[in-house]
Amino acid sequence: MTKDNLTAVLHGIEDMRLEQRPIPDISADEVLVAMDSVGICGSDVHYLTKGRIGHFVVTKPMVIGHESAGVVAKVGSKVKNLVVGDRIAIEPGVPCYKCDHCKQGSYNLCPDMAFCATPPYDGNLTRYYKHVADFCFKLPDHVTMEEGALLEPLSVGVHACNRAGVGLGSKVLILGAGPIGLVTLLVAQSMGATKILITDLVQQRLDIAKELGATHTLLMKPGDTAEDVADRVHQVMGVEPDQSIDCCGAESTTRLAIFATRSGGVVVIVGMGPSEMKLPLFNALAREVDIRGVFRYCNDYSAALALVASGRVNIKRLVTHHFDITETAKAFETARFGTGGAIKVMIHVQPRNSNNPVKF
Repeated sequence: MTKDNLTAVLHGIEDMRLEQRPIPDISADEVLVAMDSVGICGSDVHYLTKGRIGHFVVTKPMVIGHESAGVVAKVGSKVKNLVVGDRIAIEPGVPCYKCDHCKQGSYNLCPDMAFCATPPYDGNLTRYYKHVADFCFKLPDHVTMEEGALLEPLSVGVHACNRAGVGLGSKVLILGAGPIGLVTLLVAQSMGATKILITDLVQQRLDIAKELGATHTLLMKPGDTAEDVADRVHQVMGVEPDQSIDCCGAESTTRLAIFATRSGGVVVIVGMGPSEMKLPLFNALAREVDIRGVFRYCNDYSAALALVASGRVNIKRLVTHHFDITETAKAFETARFGTGGAIKVMIHVQPRNSNNPVKF
């Protein structure tokens, strides 16, 4: 095993460094993973530019990255579900297993969740990373490492659609055609939604949404009022949506979601916006519109993997740019500014496709 453990470490706002770190020792229930592919998430960029997300604050050097896949390099003595050489996707959050939330199955709400690249926990944009085997998912031979890394954002889409109650014949409004909006679109389709309108401020992203199967798109403009856009949504769709899923989290999009959703429908807020905002709550209450939050995902990785492995969902189109780990700074710059129409930027810790047993 090489001693090279090049690692991307965030030291503070606008201070990302590549440095060598010791290869970690594993415990009995962990595996050591030779990392392969790590996607850049909007939260990674936010920590780089702002140093915090809500009450999660970077106060000491933190390894970045949490959308990932790799190859098992070593297994702990109690690990039975994996062997050296297995190709795996990593679910980045490990709960305590002991609190009421964990015991009731809602482990994403665990107050002691150790989540990759969320302060104070290190992420996995590194050559070698250790993780609890219970939260590693073996990839079938025909699923690429990049697709394995994309199971993380896809699981957000699965959880959002489950929280919204998307099903056969659903009419769905999705606010935002970034990576999370697009995976939510793909999942809503797979769950049987028959009308899906997706909005964005950038026409190019709407074009990709259309390519991925959105039945309707709507280009928004800064300054649009939520009430006016809600009327346009109804005109374009021909109906009021049953579910509205806000993948932006801005006050304007959350307001739009409430105004646009049919009476008795559901609004799900995925995007993390300001801590406080002005919302038309009377409108929602008087029409019995449920407003539900989403925090990451819970028991959704297996479903996300099944959607990809079965071919029901094709997430390869989301990856627009590829970089080696030595090019991490350039990769983050591309993701941050959307250079070249960037949607999902993938960092390859090992040479691309070197761990895909089937040629693609």
